Amino acid sequence: MSKQQLGEFLRSRRERLRPEDVGLPSGPRRRTPGLRREEVAVLAHISTEYYVRLEQGRAPWPSGDVLAGIAGALKLTDAESDHLHLLAGTAPIRTRTHRRDVRPSILALLERLPQTAGFVTSAVFEVLAWNDLAAALMEDFAEVSPRDRNLARRAFLGPAPAGTPLYGISDAAEFRLHVVMQLRATAARYPSDPEVTGLVEELRTGSPDFARLWERNDVQAAPTLRKTFRHPAVGEVTVDCDSLALTDRDQHLVLYSAPQGTPDAEALALLGVLGPGARV
Repeated sequence: MSKQQLGEFLRSRRERLRPEDVGLPSGPRRRTPGLRREEVAVLAHISTEYYVRLEQGRAPWPSGDVLAGIAGALKLTDAESDHLHLLAGTAPIRTRTHRRDVRPSILALLERLPQTAGFVTSAVFEVLAWNDLAAALMEDFAEVSPRDRNLARRAFLGPAPAGTPLYGISDAAEFRLHVVMQLRATAARYPSDPEVTGLVEELRTGSPDFARLWERNDVQAAPTLRKTFRHPAVGEVTVDCDSLALTDRDQHLVLYSAPQGTPDAEALALLGVLGPGARV
């Protein structure tokens, strides 16, 4: 990773903190947001000069101990601390391309799930596998190209009309933020994967919203527990959301279900009967 990326991340985390967040007096009015660089340096037990050079991308690569001190000074979450170490090259980085092959056992599981829409996404949000209920609830992925199965690309670049959320979901803004955060972490894990870097560049160039969110340098979002789909055939369907990490292939199994006996469960059951063409 570049030292510039490391510096940008440090600066973004510093600027979000207030002096009182770290036990310092607020003092006179500040011209810039967040902590001062010298305050971070004191809290991290490093020299101000070295910390300034880190943010400017001019310092030698920091050690794990220095990074731990900075993470504590900036009150980073576990995810943010992991990302910091990845940027600095002190954590394992996957130099090969991300995997797109899905385990046969997961493919079989998708077909056995009762009244549950299930699909598998890659590290860059490409839908790799799905069951019929997921196709009925979202879209028939078999009818679109692998490029158009990428939910990150679909969320930011369409082809839905401007202002129309992907699949009519109720949490479109939260999903887009989640996409940006996950792609940032993916780009840190696969810095030499052209599909990863190419997708990020495509989104930064083609979507002002993505570019704005990317510049925030956030890397952790609250999990989505429920969401509502506005479906053209059955109306609104609210589902429970579960995302299970398939760590051996850096993929996720996403499950949408509804409690038995509820109108939402009945809507899912109807979609199961209508099949993948239910959106037409």
